[in-house]
Amino acid sequence: MKNFTIKETKYTPEVNLDVQTGILSIKGNSYPENTLEFYDPILNVLEKFFEETKVDLIVLNIEILYFNSSSSRVFFEIFDLLEDHSERLNFAINWIYESDNEGILEIGEDFKEDFEKLNFFLAVKE
Repeated sequence: MKNFTIKETKYTPEVNLDVQTGILSIKGNSYPENTLEFYDPILNVLEKFFEETKVDLIVLNIEILYFNSSSSRVFFEIFDLLEDHSERLNFAINWIYESDNEGILEIGEDFKEDFEKLNFFLAVKE
């Protein structure tokens, strides 16, 4: 399986999956015109990666500045997918937020509560 990358745009985040290290990063804004069209390939790649990987720890770094409600639902789907594979794989999620962005922090706290099986960390960006 090859590394997976999507470049950042004004409306969509940069997405990078390094299959050798198991590090997935999602960074930027997320309010695409068609959220499912943007995120479906990512969900498909993750599903395949989780089924095939031999990596000991998969790290998901999420640094979203702003996102819409449909993106929030997709993040929920991503975390749900991680939780589905948490019996076999180890995950660490770093929800990275800027210190002055309380809204993003609160959403991260909500996700952390919803997905207790996952190692979910809230990290303020320095």
